Amino acid sequence: MWKWLLGVVVVVGVVGTGGRLLGQRYLAGIIWPEPPVVTPGENGNPPSDAIVLFDGKGFEEWKGAEGWKVDEDGGFTVKGVIQTKRSFGDIQLHVEFATPKEVKGQGQGRGNNGIGLMGAHYEIQVLDSYNNKTYPEGQCAAVYNQRPPMVNACRKPGEWQSYDIIFTAPRFNSEGKLQKPAYVTVLHNGVLVQNHTEILGDTAYDHAPTYKRHADKLPLVLMYHGNPVRFRNIWVREFQELQGKPGGKKGTERK
Repeated sequence: MWKWLLGVVVVVGVVGTGGRLLGQRYLAGIIWPEPPVVTPGENGNPPSDAIVLFDGKGFEEWKGAEGWKVDEDGGFTVKGVIQTKRSFGDIQLHVEFATPKEVKGQGQGRGNNGIGLMGAHYEIQVLDSYNNKTYPEGQCAAVYNQRPPMVNACRKPGEWQSYDIIFTAPRFNSEGKLQKPAYVTVLHNGVLVQNHTEILGDTAYDHAPTYKRHADKLPLVLMYHGNPVRFRNIWVREFQELQGKPGGKKGTERK
């Protein structure tokens, strides 16, 4: 509203979109496409554009799980390495897992598995790290053998846990040289444990990380290290950053 105070015009409480004062909006000269509409999931269900990889009904999306059976509670227990039939690049991945309720072993021998990104070139560690000491870059939610999680957010053995992983694949040029490394953000049980972490190369156990050119998209892998880790509720979203293009108005406009 406008108020007159001793002959001076004062603008009071005039608020526009985004909580800003109405007036001149800066224009960067970029034309942006309209973001597509995605319906969020409710009650633990995936969003509308997700590819469901396992929902307790079967293993149609997987190679290596032929003959496997779903457990009574809708999860499954790994018996070997399996990978998706589809290939993926930049993704948002949701997966729930439970390390064995009966604790056996220690360190890396306790609830060991892994989420293998891009054909398992890059691994997010799965491990029972509840009161279980091991090397930090090998504990649960680590970028294996490269970067420990910021905090240990593990639940007790046998309890269901969740990973929400945002992964940006590396880019290689036509000659196979690395142009941009991979990055990963991980929420473990809703807690941020990897924040746009740069992946230094393949997550090997026995040599320094290196990048070798590979396909732009590769399967997801559930790894196996002899421990009966369980999984359920696995889905993935492929994403692509919106691309603006020059050509819009530049300067300011009154709103």
